Amino acid sequence: MGIIRAIYPGTFDPPTNGHLDLISRGAKIFDELVVAVLRNTSKGVPLFTTEERAEMLQEVTAPLGNVTVETFDGLLVDFARMKQASAVLRGIRAISDYEYEFQMAMMNRKLDKSLETVFMMPAEKYTYVSSRLIKGVYQLNGDIRELVPPLVLQRLQEKRSAKTVPLGGEVPGEV
Repeated sequence: MGIIRAIYPGTFDPPTNGHLDLISRGAKIFDELVVAVLRNTSKGVPLFTTEERAEMLQEVTAPLGNVTVETFDGLLVDFARMKQASAVLRGIRAISDYEYEFQMAMMNRKLDKSLETVFMMPAEKYTYVSSRLIKGVYQLNGDIRELVPPLVLQRLQEKRSAKTVPLGGEVPGEV
C-alpha cells in the first residue's frame, strides 16, 4: 500500500483554530495532507489575498511535518488528481454543513470514483466557529483571541491599522 495523501480544501479567510484542529487531526490520519487554499470569487471579495492566506497557513502548520499548503482554482477533483490524492478531508460543524458537504462529496464521486471524502467534526469548542463569524465579530471589536492563531489575530490587527480593506471584506468605495 502506498502513501495516503488527502486534500483539505477551503478558502480559509481567515484561518481559524477550528481549521487548525482539523489539520492537526488529519495529519495524524493521513501520510500527507495538502491544505488547498481556494481562489474562490463566488464568496465575494476576500479579506486576505490567496497568497496571504497560504502564507499564514504555512506558518501555523510548519510544526506538522507531513502538511503542505498550496493554492488552487477550478475543480477540486482535478487538483486532487494532479496531487495524486485519494481523499478529501472536510469538516462538518452542523447538520446544515452536512447537507452541503454531502452534495459536494457526491458530485466529486461522480467526477472521480476513486476520490473518497472523509468527514470530521471539529473539537466541540470550535463547532460554531467559521471564518465569516470571526470577521464579523472582529469587525465589531469582539474578542476572538481563543478562536484564531496568534498570527491570524496579528494579521487582522495589521489590516485594521492599515485600513486597506474594511474587515467586512468590502472594497472601499463600492456599495
